[in-house]
Amino acid sequence: METLVKGVVVNPPVNGVAKTMKALVYHGPGKKAWENKPKPGLTKPTDAIVRILKTTICGTDLHIMKGDVPEVTDGRIIGHEGVGIIEELGTAVSNFKKGDHVLISCITSCGKCEYCKKGMYSHCEDGGWILGHLIDGTQAEYVRIPHADNSLYPIPAGADEEALVMLSDILPTGFECGVLNGQVKPGDTVAIVGSGPIGLAALLTAQFYSPAEIIMIDPDENRLNTAKTFGATQLVNGAKENVIERVKSLTNGKGVDVAIEAVGIPETFEICTSIIAPGGHIANIGVHGKSVTLHLETLWSQNITITTRLVDTVTTPMLLKTVGAKKLDPNQLITHHFRLDQVMEAYETFGNAAKEKALKVIMTAD
Repeated sequence: METLVKGVVVNPPVNGVAKTMKALVYHGPGKKAWENKPKPGLTKPTDAIVRILKTTICGTDLHIMKGDVPEVTDGRIIGHEGVGIIEELGTAVSNFKKGDHVLISCITSCGKCEYCKKGMYSHCEDGGWILGHLIDGTQAEYVRIPHADNSLYPIPAGADEEALVMLSDILPTGFECGVLNGQVKPGDTVAIVGSGPIGLAALLTAQFYSPAEIIMIDPDENRLNTAKTFGATQLVNGAKENVIERVKSLTNGKGVDVAIEAVGIPETFEICTSIIAPGGHIANIGVHGKSVTLHLETLWSQNITITTRLVDTVTTPMLLKTVGAKKLDPNQLITHHFRLDQVMEAYETFGNAAKEKALKVIMTAD
């Protein structure tokens, strides 16, 4: 069956015969299936078809599965991260050739619109976050990538492809939305609220700027211990102690220079506003599905900066270089491995992260 997105055939038949592939398909809140879908074909000259080698699951995918992202419709293939090999190219793609190993960006960018020219790829007028959202995504054997020249990155020979999957989304997200928006500087005291994969990605990349202290806050002891091995200098367990009092005691009552919110619930955002020092930066990363109380009655005079952002992936080339130079090790974030056809089991593990002690999972196609 053909699928139409904005009037464009996404999965056209090839030579009159619909070739099929296996993919994880969303069928409404709480419903998903590993099933046959038509293999995608080129629809525009700027497209590429990529055979997936490795992919992963994002916290956003869990939100989708719960029905929290209503734009995702029944029948959509989920996923926006991965690495693969180019199988087909549109005639307008000039940066790649068939057989190239590529990193898939979670953000699709045309490179030409007003927002792309500002480096705001997430707001691309013909892209942004569309993979596994508005068009079919990467938790499948094949995926169509629009605007391939600007939405794929070449993988250097000999590179660790599993590590690079972390550069599709999680590392640029933690870095751009947390560290860069928070304006982390040498000597700063930084608090990261949430020691899940995104918070840990912010922890890893914050160390580029030599902060004096990085305080990790989470109710999960295992994740806090992991954060310690990643470079956290102080750990605060929200299940065992008063977070605000503990952070104030660690900072001589002043609070932190940068507070990074990496969960996406009202309680964690309010923690950030309660522990920030005058002149500090609160950088929100978390995806918020509920309104948050902003206490301007106490913050109005404190010279506080609050930032929000959807990852633009403008830092991906730089992060690729740091990984290649072994200044950043994304493999630390990977805890579980599955075959792609074990995707249902992978979701079960990732969805019970505390019990399974899971961070990021890697799914490898046969």
